[in-house]
Amino acid sequence: MSVGMVLEGGGMRGLYTAGVLDTLIEENITIDGMVTVSAGALFGINFASGQKGRALRYNKTYINDKRYISLRSLIRTGDMVNKEFAYYTVPFTLDVFDEEAFKQSEIDFYATVTNMDTGEPEYIKITEPFNQMEMLRASGSMPFVSKPVIHKGISYLDGGVSDSIPYEKAKTLGYDKRIVILTRPLDYRKTKPSSFMIDRWYKKYPRFKKTLKNRYSNYNNTVEKITQDEQSGHSFVIRPSQTIQIGRLERDPDKLQAIYDLGVKDAIMRVSELKNYINQSHEGTNNERNE
Repeated sequence: MSVGMVLEGGGMRGLYTAGVLDTLIEENITIDGMVTVSAGALFGINFASGQKGRALRYNKTYINDKRYISLRSLIRTGDMVNKEFAYYTVPFTLDVFDEEAFKQSEIDFYATVTNMDTGEPEYIKITEPFNQMEMLRASGSMPFVSKPVIHKGISYLDGGVSDSIPYEKAKTLGYDKRIVILTRPLDYRKTKPSSFMIDRWYKKYPRFKKTLKNRYSNYNNTVEKITQDEQSGHSFVIRPSQTIQIGRLERDPDKLQAIYDLGVKDAIMRVSELKNYINQSHEGTNNERNE
């Protein structure tokens, strides 16, 4: 029986996910694979390396450092989140990511990116995070405040544009048990965006524009599918027990701590139920395959 995990993005709301994951590390929850997107990829990779507390620590330490996230960086480089500092200086030098532990975990780790030419998601298997940092960066490069990430001649942006919750990908990978960690409460649904800014900003990428405009619908449909599978026992979902009132680029360290603490609290409340879900007979999984 294989266990897969799906992580939603959401910018700094991802620290809720970090709180959940750190609790699961403490509880020795083991999985076989992770299908992640955006902040879910950037923060969730610390679960695979077993680095409890790292996501919260470096964000609280550097959140108000102009080298990390700032309008100055946006003006000078085209990226609100500074490429060199956030993706290279921090994980390579200041708060080192344990790549060796990541590899030893043998967790299949996928980061979702959006191909701007096709408007479609691509699921990149991360095996060497340091060498594949640009793909991780692409997964978390939010529209309007990030330049496209060019990799092998192809332009990429935030995987959340084309697949905000890569749940269907986890199903196609064949995981018998699926743990889904969301950063929005049960009743949240996206609304249709204004087309004006999208049309103006991404006129060179017509397929990406279309995908970005339809993101709300795709997101809402995925949430419905997850909820249905949750109710039938085919997935286990941990979501915020209350609405997270912050922006994607929140810079108040106290609010970041509060979001993380909510993730810890919600995970503690559900961990016994999660263990039962993982350990129970997978008769339901067999029935799902026969449907």
